[in-house]
Amino acid sequence: MKGLIPLIILFIVEFYSFQAIKTITKNKWVLGIYLILSIVAMLFIVYSFTNFDRGKGQNKHTLFVIGLALIVYIPKILIFLVLFIEDISRLIEACVMSFVDNEREQFFSPRRRFMSQIALGIAAIPFASLLYGMTIGKYNFKVIRQQLFFDDLPDAFDGTTITQISDIHSGSFDNEEKIKYAVDLINEQNSDLLLFTGDIVNTHAKEMDPWIDTFKGLYQPKLGKYSILGNHDYGKYYEWDSDKEEQENFEAIKNIHKKIDFNLLLNQHVKIQKGNDEIALVGVENWGRKFGKKGDLKKASDGLTQNDFKVLMSHDPSHWDEVVQHDATHYHLTLSGHTHGLQFGIEIPGFFKWSPVQYIYKQWAGLYENAGRYIYVNRGFGFHAYPGRVGIMPEITVIELKKGKKSA
Repeated sequence: MKGLIPLIILFIVEFYSFQAIKTITKNKWVLGIYLILSIVAMLFIVYSFTNFDRGKGQNKHTLFVIGLALIVYIPKILIFLVLFIEDISRLIEACVMSFVDNEREQFFSPRRRFMSQIALGIAAIPFASLLYGMTIGKYNFKVIRQQLFFDDLPDAFDGTTITQISDIHSGSFDNEEKIKYAVDLINEQNSDLLLFTGDIVNTHAKEMDPWIDTFKGLYQPKLGKYSILGNHDYGKYYEWDSDKEEQENFEAIKNIHKKIDFNLLLNQHVKIQKGNDEIALVGVENWGRKFGKKGDLKKASDGLTQNDFKVLMSHDPSHWDEVVQHDATHYHLTLSGHTHGLQFGIEIPGFFKWSPVQYIYKQWAGLYENAGRYIYVNRGFGFHAYPGRVGIMPEITVIELKKGKKSA
C-alpha cells in the first residue's frame, strides 16, 4: 500500500500533463513521442528509486536520478495544479448549467486551450531553472567578499584576508575543467589564510582520489591552510560491512587533508602569529542539531581566554545558534557551511535572500551577528543530492578583518 499511493499520484500527474499537451496539439507524432519519453522516464525513475539502497550512500547515478525526477515531475506537478483548479471550476460550471439547461449535450465543457498554455508556461520556469542548475549553475562559482570590523583585533592583523571554502563533496564532481577553474579562482584571491570548513567527500575517501592533484594545486598562504571535518566525513550515511572498514575509511578521509596540504584541526586550536601579535584559530569536529555532536568546544579552546581574538571553524551553523554565540569565552568570528543554501533559492545581493532551508536553519547563508559575535555561513563549493544549483551559487568567500568600527 505504501508504494501504491505514490504510483497512483504519479499516474494522476502524468494524466493531467498529457491532457495539457493534448489540448495544445493534436499531432500524433508529438503526442506519441511525448508518451514514449514520459513512460521511459517514469519507468527508469521508479525502478531506480525502488532499487536504491540508502545504506550504500549517494553516488553519481543516484544524483542523476534525483535530478531527473525533479526536472521531470516538478513541472508536471505544476501543470496538474493548474488544470486541477480548472477542473474544479468546470465541475462547478457543469453543476450550475445542469439546472439551467437540461438539454446540454455534455456535462463538462471542453478543456480550455489557454489554461493548458498557462500551465505549460508556468511549468517551463522550473524546467528551465533546474536544467540550468544541472548544467551550468552547479559550477557557476562566485567570489563573495566581506569586511568585518573588530575593536579588539590585534593591530598586526588589520587588513588580514581569509579565504573560506566549504562542502567540497568531491564524490559529486563530473567536470575536471570546472574544478580546476575554481581552484585557480581561489588562488587568485591570494588571501593570507585559507580555511576549509568540512565535507570533503559524500561518504568514501576514494571519492577524492581523482581530485587530489587538483586540490594540491591550491596555493600556500602566508598564514597557512587549515581544515575541519563535516558530517559527511564520518561515513555515517553508509552501511559498512564492519566497524573496522568504517574506521579505515574515516582514517583515510582524515589523511586526505594531509595529501592536499591542509592542517586538519580535531577539537584543537593553533595560534596564528603576525609580527608581535597573534590570534587563535579554533577547529571543532562536527557538531550539529541533527547530525551528531562530535565537536568539543571546551577541549578545542583549552588554554584560551575571553581576551584572545578567536576565529572558530565549525561545520554546522546550528552549533553557533545553540552554543557558540552564548559561550562566555567569546568567539569573535565563526565560519560554517553545511546548508549549501539548499542549492535552491532566490538571491538579489543586498536586497533579498530566500531559500526553503531558512525554515530549518536560522543561519543558512552569508553573515549573521549577535552581540559582536559573527558567523559566516558559506554556501558551499560542491553539491549533493540534487546535482545542480538554482539561485544559490557555489561560493568562495573572502573575508577581510579590519581594526575598529565600520564607518557609517
